[in-house]
Amino acid sequence: MFDDILISFGLNVADYDVQPFGSGLINHTYKLKGHSHAYILQQINTSVFKNPDYIANNLELVKIYLNKLNPGYLFVAPLKTIDDHFMVKSSDGKFYRLFPFIGGSHTVNFLQDKQEAFEAAVQFGRFTRLLNDFDIGRLQYTLSDFHNLKLRFDQFKTASKNALPVKLAEAATEIKEVYNQYQILQTYNQLISNTEIPLRAIHHDTKINNVLFDSQNHALCLVDLDTVMPGYYLSDVGDMMRTYLSPANEEETNLDKIHIREDFFRAIYKGYMSEMGNILTEAEKQLFIFSGKLMIYMQALRFLTDFLNNDSYYGAQYPGHNLVRAKNQFKLLAEYTKAEPSFKLLISSVNREFLTAEKQSN
Repeated sequence: MFDDILISFGLNVADYDVQPFGSGLINHTYKLKGHSHAYILQQINTSVFKNPDYIANNLELVKIYLNKLNPGYLFVAPLKTIDDHFMVKSSDGKFYRLFPFIGGSHTVNFLQDKQEAFEAAVQFGRFTRLLNDFDIGRLQYTLSDFHNLKLRFDQFKTASKNALPVKLAEAATEIKEVYNQYQILQTYNQLISNTEIPLRAIHHDTKINNVLFDSQNHALCLVDLDTVMPGYYLSDVGDMMRTYLSPANEEETNLDKIHIREDFFRAIYKGYMSEMGNILTEAEKQLFIFSGKLMIYMQALRFLTDFLNNDSYYGAQYPGHNLVRAKNQFKLLAEYTKAEPSFKLLISSVNREFLTAEKQSN
């Protein structure tokens, strides 16, 4: 199946055991295990990533930059073929790339430990910090408008206009909630129109299984770098809030299980700001809590829109699946909003710790 692909990388398929690997939903991933080497082979989903060359271009530029200025940083970039390319196009038009397998590493699918949240936040913050002086104008947008809340809201309005009456009736409470939270969109639009915060090189997909951990649960590096492109730091921090703070994930149907783990918020803030505290502008710092509201609201909109569009994007494993997901995210948003006063106190506490440590180091 992969003979021609592996030959392009100078490998013999007979020397490797090839098995499906990981839990990613976008790309198809396989582990190649040989006697002395292991690799990750991945097929890029070109239905999602329309221009796979953009991914290759971005990762090559970032790799060159990091290797030059921070050679000790573990950046898991794709390997080149024997013809000096980062990707192979198969005879059936599919695109593949090969990565080194990081020995002794593992991923975490469900966050149980606040230390893991801290470690992940450090890694995502470090990545953006190390690229602070990189010319992001050289990066391509691998997914246009990926975290554009205005676009997501417009898509929701179109879906509401065209949806079947029965769908509108089923989702009446959630549709009302979209407008109840309209100030989130207003704040976002103001930030974008006034260019109040800068674009940065960010990961854009900070779920916990995009971090590799060692046997002691120390974070080693980031993976799944296809969405590395210019964006607002709010995307990375906000998606950590969305996916780390509640012990119940977005598939949970029992909404009573959704609550905020404030110690996880503290861990995210402390980890991220330990890397980015001296990089972020004051305007950006003031938006740290808002980032979570932004990303939770956006995902609620996307699930609700897909329900109204008859599950044409995410699909559905049971009737009403995307409506349940939307309910889940709106409950998370409500819990997050209630916790805002505590978040502010936690930020003040961590900032005092940083200040004390800085004084002691001087």
